[in-house]
Amino acid sequence: MGKVKQILIMIFIVLAVSGASNVDQLHKWRKSMSSGASSSSGVSRVGSSVIFQLYGNVYPNGFYFVQVFVGHPPRPYFLDPDTGSDLTWLQCDAPCVHCTKGFHPLYRPTNDLVVCRDPLCASLHSSDYRCDDNPEQCDYMVEYADGGSSLGVLVNDLFTLNLTSGVRIFPRLTLGCGYDQLPGVSDHPLDGVLGLGKGKSSIVSQLSDQRVVKNVVGQCLSGKGGYLFLGEDVYDSSRITWTPMSRDHTKHYAAGSAEFFFDGKSTGIKNLNVIFDSGSSYTYFNSQIYHSLISSIKKGLSRKLREATDDRTLPFCWKREKPFESIRDVNKYFKPLALRFPNGRKAKPQFEIPPEAYLIISSKGNACLGILNGTDIGLDNLNMIGGNS
Repeated sequence: MGKVKQILIMIFIVLAVSGASNVDQLHKWRKSMSSGASSSSGVSRVGSSVIFQLYGNVYPNGFYFVQVFVGHPPRPYFLDPDTGSDLTWLQCDAPCVHCTKGFHPLYRPTNDLVVCRDPLCASLHSSDYRCDDNPEQCDYMVEYADGGSSLGVLVNDLFTLNLTSGVRIFPRLTLGCGYDQLPGVSDHPLDGVLGLGKGKSSIVSQLSDQRVVKNVVGQCLSGKGGYLFLGEDVYDSSRITWTPMSRDHTKHYAAGSAEFFFDGKSTGIKNLNVIFDSGSSYTYFNSQIYHSLISSIKKGLSRKLREATDDRTLPFCWKREKPFESIRDVNKYFKPLALRFPNGRKAKPQFEIPPEAYLIISSKGNACLGILNGTDIGLDNLNMIGGNS
């Protein structure tokens, strides 16, 4: 992997409280960028950032997406931003064997194929992968935890990106031309995936290697969208808690082993293996922490709440006499969670998950637990922090 990579997890679930100014600033940036100068070069001043507006929500849509412009002339595509995978790919007309329904016409690939011996191709395959059969192109196949997959070939093409410096650039980046897709259980009607992982083929790594932005990715999520940024000049570093990424995970952003806290008190559950994956709508805990959480929540619940067994939105939902109207209402009844990460220092960084970041309000007005049992879906002891948290 070479370079040490950092991920900045900035999640403000309640925009009205802590994110409104960030969205206002985003609109100012977009306005300034619309009149910015253009540059045909992919190389810019390192220190600028690229900002994408995020659309969607955890519920009821169940996913977020960004609009990315690819090709010449540039055409729009809606992509699923995923920090849990590396490769960016578009459903393409190569022709397409199996393509799921998207928002835009299929991507028309360029003739700029990536050869098999390219380092980006090698990063997607095992060390024993051979190029003898088709040395002039790089075939790929990516599979996702929900059972979905994409099969295709790597190509190079122009991306249109607006920098916070006011410059519009057109870097040539490598992406997948996906001509055979299988939908997963959580399939979304999008045009492809925006890979934001740690690997060499990810958009973050490619832009960093071209010295367009520093190797930092962050996101600000809400029930009304939010924004995604690449680079380091967007956030106030004095308001961020930093912790090193674990070297044990080469494919995921992970902050080392964690200790689980409920309502400010340690549960005694330690050494949790935690990764961050924006491609997952919900958070997943292994069976031990999941059942401990359910037990702690039930013990701390007010008598005014009872389990809503008739609500099938998620495995656990609770109701009160009057339906919940806002996610902010849950703070009166539920307690915050936290994951504390040891980093070799006295002050241990803590990732706080308030009630509004692990609950959703269902269509029936009930508060439903947006944390699921990861062991049941084959994640074993892995704990995955999803978009809702």
